[in-house]
Amino acid sequence: MQEEENENIDKTDECQETSNTPQDSTESVESKDANENQTALESQIAELEDRYKRAYADFENTKKRLIRDKDQALEYAYEKIAKDLLPNLDALENALKTIKDSKTKNENQDEILDKIEEGVSLILENLLKTLAKHGIEPIATERVFDPNFHDAILQVQSDEHESGEIVAEMQRGYKYKDRVLRPSMVSIAK
Repeated sequence: MQEEENENIDKTDECQETSNTPQDSTESVESKDANENQTALESQIAELEDRYKRAYADFENTKKRLIRDKDQALEYAYEKIAKDLLPNLDALENALKTIKDSKTKNENQDEILDKIEEGVSLILENLLKTLAKHGIEPIATERVFDPNFHDAILQVQSDEHESGEIVAEMQRGYKYKDRVLRPSMVSIAK
């Protein structure tokens, strides 16, 4: 009988061992699945974080570029107005020159011409002040020829000037801040 009991105990142990093995393997499969799911989720989170960081950096770069473009557009917003005003300046300068020339021809009209000259000079002076207030200034022509600011339309012989120096200004040039609106038309010494 004892042998039967030992056999029964052995069978019970075998059953328990056999019954424990499927449970252990199920837990181990579930554990592997959980680890794989966790790894996959962590990988997905890392990828999404990377995509977010890249999208945020692109957004910040675009924002900075738009601010820079807007600032530049505002800085040069008056450029068209300035170009439109230049012919008026030329007309006033030509009128002033004509008045000065007519003085030598008709001395009877000196008093009238003096008043006209004074009026046109004041208009020109005020217009130049207004333009200067908005960043528009005449280009200087007292120095050596600079192709960035001057257009040479004549080359003349001059004993008083060195080669390449500006001899005379034919038409005044203007710049708006750092941009040339119209270069000065000048004659230069050979």
